[in-house]
Amino acid sequence: MSIWYLAWRNIVKNPLNLIMSVVLFSLGVGLISFLLLFNSQLKEKFDKNLAEIDLVIGAKGSPLQMILCSMYHIDNPTGNIPVKNALPLLKENHPLIKQAIPLSLGDSYKSYRIVGTNHELVSLYGASVFSGSLWKKDFEVTIGSVVAGETGLKLGDTFKSAHGFADDTDLTHDHASFVVSGILAPSGTVVDQLILTNTATIWQVHEHQGEEANHDDKAGEHHGHEEGDHDHAHDEDHAHDDDHVHDNSNTDLAAHPDEEITSLLIKYRNRTNFQALNFGRNINENTELQAASPAIEINRLYSMIGLGTDALRGLALLIAAVSALSIFISLFKSMRERKYELALMRVMGAHRSGIFALIILEGLILAAIGFAVGSALSHLGMNWAADYLKEDFRYSFTGWKWLREEWWILAASLFLGMLAAVIPAIQAARTDINKTLSEK
Repeated sequence: MSIWYLAWRNIVKNPLNLIMSVVLFSLGVGLISFLLLFNSQLKEKFDKNLAEIDLVIGAKGSPLQMILCSMYHIDNPTGNIPVKNALPLLKENHPLIKQAIPLSLGDSYKSYRIVGTNHELVSLYGASVFSGSLWKKDFEVTIGSVVAGETGLKLGDTFKSAHGFADDTDLTHDHASFVVSGILAPSGTVVDQLILTNTATIWQVHEHQGEEANHDDKAGEHHGHEEGDHDHAHDEDHAHDDDHVHDNSNTDLAAHPDEEITSLLIKYRNRTNFQALNFGRNINENTELQAASPAIEINRLYSMIGLGTDALRGLALLIAAVSALSIFISLFKSMRERKYELALMRVMGAHRSGIFALIILEGLILAAIGFAVGSALSHLGMNWAADYLKEDFRYSFTGWKWLREEWWILAASLFLGMLAAVIPAIQAARTDINKTLSEK
């Protein structure tokens, strides 16, 4: 009779002990595995979207909030900054800055953010056009692959934006419609979830928003022919805007010093330059702007997240230790109840090493089952939570991914199972045949 068969029969003979051991063990393993899946995917997304950006410059406020908003688009802006304050940073011959990409935020479509910027943002994230072309005129947009997939927008489709980042049709602007001129290929970066256009379009949308407010205040004062004239003039203005081609470069911003943008993404010419190392601090101390280092702020975010994950990991390790104790108690109790059976096996020729291996094998099987169930639960749980995580982080998560670290969890699980079975196995191997049989 196979030793594997004997071990399995001994385990299933006590179903309550089996269930208790497996449930405890799978909870510990599942929690650790889930944390690994979440942390690894979140870190992968965050690191990929760093895009070698050295500094983000925007309005005074929370540096972390500004980084999350400008680079990851999962928070609100700290405010806007006048273009005239940012112009010194936009010079092409700046001694420290290699690239400065402006961002203008504030509107969205079905909760996907509309970003006013230039074509450099696309190349910054290594994205490319899948169909159509990058925006050229006012109110032309190029959308990310996720936006296209989730909203169903296609080339040539039109839509109107909503104020803010919530999907609220009551806040939809009554301006000229955006036109989809291009769709980006999937890049695995944040641009997959953005609607990109030029900065002038964002200015026009918000200028029109101000006009709407003034129009509402004066409602009832203008009717009939005057209202018709206003609409006609308004349509002509937007017809002119739609035909206006901006060069999508920073020189276009220089012509509008009194307008506002949300932030700037900065890349240095030389990161090791001493002046570059102190550039952000000088901006914070000597200007009305705020500069934040993405690397520093994201590490701070990891530390904040790490406090919670460390606590959960500690809880998971405690559960795993309790489950190992449960396996030990189960095997020790089983060994006591099977003393006569083990003695008969010895009489029939089984060696001490065979008895020892049998008990060890039972511990390993219990640990393997616990690992398999826990791992399955963690992956299923991650896949179930993916939709909720996407709402919060705007990134796609998946449970159908195997991490190398999970092999270490498997090894640790088997080690715990073996460790829990060692003492019962030693006791079983040392069973006194004569004394046990005489007692029976």
